[in-house]
Amino acid sequence: MKHRQTDISSADIQELQALRTLPRPVYGHLHGLPNRAIGQRHRHPWAQFSYAVRGVLEVITDSARYMAPPLHAVWVPAGAPHAVQRFEGTEIRSLYVDPAAIADAGGECRVVTVTPLLRELIRGFSEYPVEYDEAGEQGRLVAVLLDQLARAPQAGLALPWPGDARLRKICRELEAHPDSARTLSEHAARLSVSEKTLSRLFLQQTGLSFRAWRQRLRILAALPMLERGHRVTDVAVACGYDSMSAFIAAFRWVTGVTPGEFLPRDQ
Repeated sequence: MKHRQTDISSADIQELQALRTLPRPVYGHLHGLPNRAIGQRHRHPWAQFSYAVRGVLEVITDSARYMAPPLHAVWVPAGAPHAVQRFEGTEIRSLYVDPAAIADAGGECRVVTVTPLLRELIRGFSEYPVEYDEAGEQGRLVAVLLDQLARAPQAGLALPWPGDARLRKICRELEAHPDSARTLSEHAARLSVSEKTLSRLFLQQTGLSFRAWRQRLRILAALPMLERGHRVTDVAVACGYDSMSAFIAAFRWVTGVTPGEFLPRDQ
């Protein structure tokens, strides 16, 4: 159902390891390393802003999965271990940012909305040379870009990932089969643990009930299919919903809008 891809190569890893410091406070040329999906777990001393121009990208950490459909991005703080994957047809425009150059560069990973202004700033910056002119027009645009990065509104497209091995087993199964209707009671029986224990652990480790966690997983699983143009009815069925109305209600609960309103018509 899912078609995750990476662009990693030995040359990419060598290039990343060789990049000890950024040549400028912001690095992200059109053909630069930030615009590739590095699926191998890695970290670096700068923040990363991974943006999906089209398609859907996913940033994976030990504690969560972060999904960025078109006009959304994932902010990864400096030093955070992570991997980046993309779905079929995804085009990435990412930035590496010196933490000293932007307010609130720390904190946790988060999904943000790419506003029209921020989109155009990233598009323009991607054409700049790696060592752009900091004292001139290019430096002034970068200053506005950094301001907009700091102000990008958050979007609730993160899926908390539990640490307990039993819960991770359940979560991996649901990730592979989002249409699974297996109840928490059935999972508990298979794992020889009480349903009450699993329920308590889900809430403790993810902040969500099992039902709410599964619903968010299903909606995030729907995004790549919707972006590729699959019929909403087919997507609803593939993600375990018996009716269009139930799918639309769940989609609105997670994203705040309907499936038709969520994906941009003009990118």
